[in-house]
Formats: sequence, C-alpha cells, structure tokens
Amino acid sequence: MSEPSDVTIRTPHGPFRAGDQVQLTDPKGRINTITLQPGKQFHSHKGWLEHDEIIGRPEGIVLRSSGGIDFLAFRPLLHDHTLRMPRGAAVVYPKDAGQIVAMADIFPGARVVEAGAGSGALTCFLLRAVGEHGTVSSYERREDFAQVARTNVERIFGGPHPSWRLTIGSLEDAITETEVDRVILDMLAPWECVDAVAKALIPGGLVCAYVATTTQMSRVVEELRGHGAFAEPYAFETLVRSWHVEGLAVRPDHRMVGHTGFLVTARRMADGVEPPRRRRRPAKGAYADEQALPETSAGEVDHEAGNAE
Repeated sequence: MSEPSDVTIRTPHGPFRAGDQVQLTDPKGRINTITLQPGKQFHSHKGWLEHDEIIGRPEGIVLRSSGGIDFLAFRPLLHDHTLRMPRGAAVVYPKDAGQIVAMADIFPGARVVEAGAGSGALTCFLLRAVGEHGTVSSYERREDFAQVARTNVERIFGGPHPSWRLTIGSLEDAITETEVDRVILDMLAPWECVDAVAKALIPGGLVCAYVATTTQMSRVVEELRGHGAFAEPYAFETLVRSWHVEGLAVRPDHRMVGHTGFLVTARRMADGVEPPRRRRRPAKGAYADEQALPETSAGEVDHEAGNAE
C-alpha cells in the first residue's frame, strides 16, 4: 500500500526542466517523446538535437535538427500520456475519463474511492480533478496491475502523489474509507460492490461504474435499482469523431473512437429513505412484480420522454 507523502508533484507548465517529458513533432505530424537529461542528445534519421537546447526554454518552441528538420516541442498532455503509457490492464480512454470527471462531478477537495486502478490512467485524471486538498484511494486486486499503475502515476506526476493511496485488494473486502463523496468502479463485476459502496458514500454522494458490455451495464443498473439506497441510475456512452479540415475539404474523418465502454451513475439516498417508484413501462417479463407496477399510458411515456430530452 502506498501512503500519502509530502512529495511536491511536478507541475506541467513553465520552462522545460531536466526530467520533463517532451513531445517533438516533425512536419508530417510524427511524434517522438523524450525525457530531458543534461548533456544528452535526441537522435533520429532526420538528425540530432541537444537536450540542453531545450532545457530552460518555454514550451511551443521550434528546434532545427542537424539534418535541417524543424521539430515543435511541447509537454505531453494528460491524454497523450494515457494513450501511450505502459499497460497492465486496458486504459480508460480520455473520452470516458473526461465524462467520468464531468458526470461524476469530481470536484477539488473531493474524497474519491476508485476500484480497479488498472494502468493508472483514470487515476491520473481523478488526481488532477481533486487537487491538493482532495484524496483518491485506489483498490486493485492484482499486484502486477498495481505496480504498473504506481509506475505510470509517479512518472506523470514526478514522484508519489501526496493525495493518492493505493491498496492491493478488493474494494468489498479491504475498503476502510467512510464519508466518501464519490466512488468510481472500473472492474469486471461492479454489482458485487454495491453494498460496500452504499456504506461508504455520504448521502448525496455518487457512484459511477465503467463497464464494457451491455450485459454488465444491465446487471449493475438492476443491482443499483434493487438495493434501495440509490436514486434511479443513469446509463450512457459517448462517441468521438474528429474532422478533416483542409481548405474546402471539410468532412468527418474516416476513423472515429466509437464504443469503448458504458457509464452508469447513481446518487446515494439518505439513510432510511426509499426512492420513489419509477413510472416506466418495462419489457414484458422483465420484473417479477411487473403486475404491481403503476400502469402508465403511452401518452404519459411519450410526455416523460419529451421532458427527459
């Protein structure tokens, strides 16, 4: 387990410093990422560059190699780190990490529990969001994945993050946190943790599950509905499509980031309060007590759908 420390994290702004990672982009858009070290050189088939030419200078400079090729120098953004980091488990893609931060309302100072550290990608987004006064407690069942996550997080932040605690073990068995604001579940069977999550969350807190398949999404939604401590869950996914913009040739790119995962969010009710019975028309045979549900006319269904939009 990694305990919080007094280490100062590396901030990604200001002049380039020794130890910083730098993206060198050539005129064709190809990227080389280097770690700055005094006295070292970057070599490619397009010539070489001195690291000392970069250290101490601002981001956004253009450097000419010994072969006469210009390279643009910037620090990698967090989503660049995410897509290129060494992986144990699959990473949470930036489009989903961004939705988790937004839709789970991860705010500065929040107390967040994460189940499934994976490769540490989502952990980095959570740490950025909670800031220096918040905490992120990550639980990872596999020690090899935990080590990959720890290495990636420390590489991005320049050392152990003072707001992060990593525990090897399952959330439902090892969780010690109470009075938690947010719980993020990035795991194979998040429905197994619902009771532990309910005990950890404060009233008004939020759980967000990230799952890959429709069957997982359906099961976690039904588990949250049936538990009794949560308001109606909300399930969704996001798709990202970039565009080609070149003069009059303005069109969608032929490739896009389509399905990567589903997100399910739900708010924690106050203790002893039952959520109101949801007025909806379920699929036939979906619920054992289907006959006990209030009847809803087609007009009411359409009206409610219109309000939701």
